[in-house]
Amino acid sequence: MLLVSPSSISAPPSTTTSRHRSSPIKSMAVDRSTSAPQRRNSMSALEARISLIIALASQTSSLSQKLLTELAGETAKYVFPKRIFESRTLEEALMSVPDLETVKFKVLKRSDQYEIREVEPYFVAEATMSGKNGFDFNGASQSFNTLAEYLFGKNTKKESMAMTTPVITSRTQSDGERMEMTTPVITKRVEDQEKWKMSFVMPSKYGSDLPLPKDSSVTIKEVPRKTVAVAAFSGFVNDEEVKVRESRLREALKGDAEFQVKDGALIEVAQYNPPFTLPFTRRNEISLEVERKQE
Repeated sequence: MLLVSPSSISAPPSTTTSRHRSSPIKSMAVDRSTSAPQRRNSMSALEARISLIIALASQTSSLSQKLLTELAGETAKYVFPKRIFESRTLEEALMSVPDLETVKFKVLKRSDQYEIREVEPYFVAEATMSGKNGFDFNGASQSFNTLAEYLFGKNTKKESMAMTTPVITSRTQSDGERMEMTTPVITKRVEDQEKWKMSFVMPSKYGSDLPLPKDSSVTIKEVPRKTVAVAAFSGFVNDEEVKVRESRLREALKGDAEFQVKDGALIEVAQYNPPFTLPFTRRNEISLEVERKQE
């Protein structure tokens, strides 16, 4: 960068001498004119640097504010949850779920112990996890991380997708029976192989046009429309709790005059809340696929 102007370069001695002799006042004026441009150019360079620093600082501040705003927006989805379910008991009245997209459904029937829902089709990304229990921490964490990587950019489009809710754990037949679940993270067990599958429900805006996973252990599937019986409960989920809840739901459905458990239906558990949620405000659901009784 040029910091000294051509006008600031000294003139030949003869020229300078003649100017001083003819008019001292003019000479002073000339001296000021030769030095002024240099000062202006030097200040201009300094101002340019200052302006650049201010611009960068402003841009950084703007970006930081944007990130903070986005972070605040995402956090608010969990801090200020929504209530989309009708409460049948005091326990359910205390439950809440994050303000995230979930699978759409229509309630066909309600009772004191469960409700019957018609669930619309949706797509999932699933991964098989090791472990003999449906809620094994190590196996679940590994599968969750694998699916999260796909969701947040480890895909053919390098696209980050929005998280949905809930997390679902379900048992499956080892003969390749279709996956049946209800929202984003789903875990299923292949019975005789002692394996489970965890699945994330994909944002509905993609439909079937989902980015393909780069990890071969992640697969994409469509879950067809289905009818399920659902019972909600709070607290943290474990295998023993699931067994008790499943037994109660199956027993309750035996007395239903309109719906019955579908042959071969296996239990699914949906968990809607992040780990830091207070136990009594957590919403969990246990469900079984059902069908109308033949008249």
